[in-house]
Amino acid sequence: MRGPSGVRRRLPRAMHGRDFSLYVVVVLAMNLAEQMIAVAIGWQVYSIHHRAFDLGLIGLLEFAPVFLLAIPAGTLVDRVSRRLVLGLSSMLLVAIAAALVIVSAGGAHALWPFLTLALGIGVATALSFPAQRAIAPGLVARELLPNALAIRSVAGQSANVAGPALGGLLFAIAPTVAYGVALGLFAIAMLAVLGIRSLPGGDPQVAPAPAAGGGWLRELLGGIHFIRDTPVLLGAILLDLFAVLFGGAVALLPVFAQTILHTGPVGLGVLRSAPAVGAVFAGVLLVRRPLPTRAGRTLIVVVVAFGASMVVFGLSHWIVLSLAALAVSGAVDMVSMNIRTTTVTLVTPERVRGRVGSVEAVFIGASNELGAFESGTAAALIGAVPAVVAGGALTIAIALAWTARFPQLATLGRLADLRPAGESHDEDPERAVALAAAAAAGPVAAA
Repeated sequence: MRGPSGVRRRLPRAMHGRDFSLYVVVVLAMNLAEQMIAVAIGWQVYSIHHRAFDLGLIGLLEFAPVFLLAIPAGTLVDRVSRRLVLGLSSMLLVAIAAALVIVSAGGAHALWPFLTLALGIGVATALSFPAQRAIAPGLVARELLPNALAIRSVAGQSANVAGPALGGLLFAIAPTVAYGVALGLFAIAMLAVLGIRSLPGGDPQVAPAPAAGGGWLRELLGGIHFIRDTPVLLGAILLDLFAVLFGGAVALLPVFAQTILHTGPVGLGVLRSAPAVGAVFAGVLLVRRPLPTRAGRTLIVVVVAFGASMVVFGLSHWIVLSLAALAVSGAVDMVSMNIRTTTVTLVTPERVRGRVGSVEAVFIGASNELGAFESGTAAALIGAVPAVVAGGALTIAIALAWTARFPQLATLGRLADLRPAGESHDEDPERAVALAAAAAAGPVAAA
């Protein structure tokens, strides 16, 4: 068999495979298009009535389908072709982008079309998130997974850097141009999904058949049961949820851009890109260097730093300081996300990856979209600046409290020592707890 040649030989080992390279294209294109759309929708929606609550409402409607459909979607991902599910979600996003082109061409004077399309975005997210999470581990060898997950994060965050800035520039030309380019990117993602095949030793497109027994309800809730009975996972996912739910300020960036920092659509795009700039910097370091031995302690520290950066951003009236605070928030959030995703991926058995991914989608959807609703509502009640500052302070308090609430997470050692529950035992809660506790205790116990 011929080895990788030319440019591929200079890339990280996980990128030597064709299928994982196509997967990275999917992540890059979808994230780039989603960020462009987020900038355009945010500016148009706030310009209709100049109400922060409308921005929060968009976030709520994007989250509602994720909350309702993610769990059934996870079961679907574990039963049918994962590539098919991801392809269907990308097709839906193509249709949504086309609808946004039509709405913008008509003047975009009404709020209801954006609310309707926000629901569609939520449906696409409910389908795509568990499928993306379940596909990735089947495309590389297990020893390359931490590196591959870091590359996935860098690809997504690189798109998050370029997407908002590019979206702001294209929106300044015309909203239809921004949405049209996003439509093309979603189409590229769809084609890349269809090009993904499988490894010789396994098929990442179709999950193994679920075990017999237990009933349909137990099968449907398999991801919830696994996370509930694995404290190190539950603690990591909940911490991420609360940090972004209370500490995030992305939904209020149009308010800060227009009324506090006094900048336009291009400035808004740059503000949205700032967290991703910091995230890409941190992600590149993660690709080159693994996380430190004490992953649990690192997680607590970076969440505290995330809350502190949000306090600084909320108090800032200088755009340079605001950009710096957002960049720091993105860098520490990248480290937090990498610890969480690597832990989830390495502990979760193949047979329940879709269902665990669906639960993760609900939590992340809650932290992002529901967090946008919380931010908009808090800003409407007490003002944008107090809402962001209070949220950052609350995030710091929650992170410090987590060391006592989830000691398994706080004492988590090397991520490389994590192991999944055995395929023959992955429905046994006691088995899951024992494996997670051993992994959390560090390399000696895990061995």
